Amino acid sequence: MSEWTIGIIGGSGLYRIDGLEDAHWTPVTTPWGKPSDDLLVGRIAGVRCIFLPRHGRGHYLAPGDLNSRANIDAMKRLGATDILSISAVGSLREDLPPGHFAVVDQFIDRTFARTKSFFGKGLVAHVSMADPVCPRLSDLVTQAALAVGAPVTTGATYLAMEGPQFSTRAESLMYRQWGCDVIGMTAMPEAKLAREAELPYALVGMVTDYDCWREEEAGVEVTNVLRVLNENAARARQLVLEFIARLPAERAPSPIDTCLDHAIITAPEARDPEMIARLDAVAGRIWA
Repeated sequence: MSEWTIGIIGGSGLYRIDGLEDAHWTPVTTPWGKPSDDLLVGRIAGVRCIFLPRHGRGHYLAPGDLNSRANIDAMKRLGATDILSISAVGSLREDLPPGHFAVVDQFIDRTFARTKSFFGKGLVAHVSMADPVCPRLSDLVTQAALAVGAPVTTGATYLAMEGPQFSTRAESLMYRQWGCDVIGMTAMPEAKLAREAELPYALVGMVTDYDCWREEEAGVEVTNVLRVLNENAARARQLVLEFIARLPAERAPSPIDTCLDHAIITAPEARDPEMIARLDAVAGRIWA
C-alpha cells in the first residue's frame, strides 16, 4: 500500500485548480526539454496533487507544440502515481451535446507529426495499449461527475487528430462511421507516454461543440468553444475536488505500475547508456 500523488493535466479552459493548500509553482528540468509550464504542487484534502496547465498559463502552446514527453516525465519526476487528464473535446454523437462530460476508455490516434515514445534506438520497448486507461481512475471520475451534477457518459472512444485546424465535414462524418464518440487534439501521445511511464491514466472530456458533421449547422468556431468552456470550467474544478475526495485512503497497487516489466525488448548488453540515463524518472526502477 502507498499514498496517492495525483497528477492533474488541465486542458483548454482549465488553467488553475481550486482548493490546493500550500501550493507552489515548481520548475522542472527534464531530459526531454521543458514542460508546458512550471507545475503547481500542493494538497487537496490531504492528498498530494501536481497540476500542469497543458497549454501553459495564457494558452500559448498549440496542440502540435506540446512537449508531452517533458510533461509526463515532469509528473513522474515529481512523484505522481496516477494521472487525471481533463480535455476539451468535440462531439461526434447527437446524445453528447455541448456541456456534457465524456469519460474516455479508447483512442484512435490520427496524429502524425509528434514524438510518441520515450524509447527508441538503443533501448526499445513495446507497452500494451489494448486497454489504454485505468478503470479504477475512470470509475472514480465518473462517480465524481455524477456527484457534482455533471451530465456524464462513460466508455467514449476519442479520435485524436493532429490539428491545429478543426475537421473538414468529410473527416467528421468518417470518424462517426468509425464509431468514434469525441474528437480532440491533445490526448495523443499523452496517454501512450503515461503508459510508458507506468502511470495509470484517465481522461474526462468536456464537450464544447458538435464538431462539423451536422451539415445544417455552421462549422466549429473558437468563440463558441470558449463560451462553453467558460461555462463548464467551474464544474470541472468541482469534479476534480470530488474525485480527490473519493480516493481510497490508501493506494492499492495497479498492474500499470509495473507494465515495463514485460515491455523492454533490448538485451541488457545492447542498451544505450545515454538512453538509460534519459529514462531515469520514467523507467529507472527497472535498472535500479
